[in-house]
Amino acid sequence: MGETAENDIRNQGPPARILMVSGGTGGHIFPVLAVAEELRRRGGVAGRPYEIEFVGTRRPLEAKLIPAAGFCLHAVDSAGLKGIGGLRWLRNFLVLPRTAIEVALILKEFRPCVVVGIGGYLAGPVMMDAAIRDIPTVLIEPNARPGFTNRLLAPMVRAAAVGFAETAELYGTKAHITGLPVRRAFLNIPPRNSAQPLTVLIVGGSQGAKAMNRVVPEGMSMLVRHLGKLRIIHQTGERDYNEVRRAYLERGAEAEVHAFIDDMPGMLAQADLVIARSGATTVAELSAAGRASVLVPFPGATDQHQLENARVMEKAGAARVIVQSELTPERLVAELRGLMASTGTLDKMAACARRLARPDAAERIADLVEGFARRS
Repeated sequence: MGETAENDIRNQGPPARILMVSGGTGGHIFPVLAVAEELRRRGGVAGRPYEIEFVGTRRPLEAKLIPAAGFCLHAVDSAGLKGIGGLRWLRNFLVLPRTAIEVALILKEFRPCVVVGIGGYLAGPVMMDAAIRDIPTVLIEPNARPGFTNRLLAPMVRAAAVGFAETAELYGTKAHITGLPVRRAFLNIPPRNSAQPLTVLIVGGSQGAKAMNRVVPEGMSMLVRHLGKLRIIHQTGERDYNEVRRAYLERGAEAEVHAFIDDMPGMLAQADLVIARSGATTVAELSAAGRASVLVPFPGATDQHQLENARVMEKAGAARVIVQSELTPERLVAELRGLMASTGTLDKMAACARRLARPDAAERIADLVEGFARRS
């Protein structure tokens, strides 16, 4: 859109207000942020400029990322109930009335014409309240198996943007297979160049993964003894950083150990193989980057959605899956030796991953939002 057109939009009509619901974790924040940035790039619809704001939790990641991207964040008190019990469940349950009141005030004062959410425990009250007020809602469903909140919201939302074709059936005619938006930097990662030594990237999410941090250093050290030199990059999370670093040193294996990796697209660009969890955003980023992977689904994920995500990647030929109960140094070494026996295997897996990517996911979801905004 040219400068003149943008000025025309700014100078016409009342704003088209869009409320984005994030949810505390990077897997919830980055996709809706990508859609918000695409809408902002477009400027407006039907002569009305976009005014985009977020409602989210009080977790520090949202407080950092959303304002840094130039969007207003309304932080509310919220807590989940699924998969917990005892006093914690009661404590979280008592937060719900406060959440409902804060959400109702935001909707009343901001008056959005469309609400966009990605699931998680905050999406429930926000999108249900919006539906009651007859505000159009677009639900982003990132997982191959929808979680409890998104199953509950299925009858209420106007449209569902799903990341996997396997998910569309739940939402019927409301489903639109869009893929899951990722940051543009992941889409610009070039194909791997098979340089020696091979580079293995281990990442268990922004906070790390205890089970992977315990097993992988021993497995990688064994692999180095079998195959010779490897470049190992391991993101541990703050909690396990010192322990993992010490584990590599004690076993005589060279490894680049990071508590947190700020430039994940840059690291993925260097990787030949990735060992990771299988959250929806991780899977979408691996597909966009075109990287082979060994996926270890988090067994505590609600409704086992990480296992379903991993199986989709495995079925497509893009990944191998090791369930956490079977993750041992020996099993990991056997899997990695088989994959690394020929660089052609990694090339084929990378190509399969790339075929799963949907580079235009943010644009497709923005089109859905724009359609409702135009009619509002």
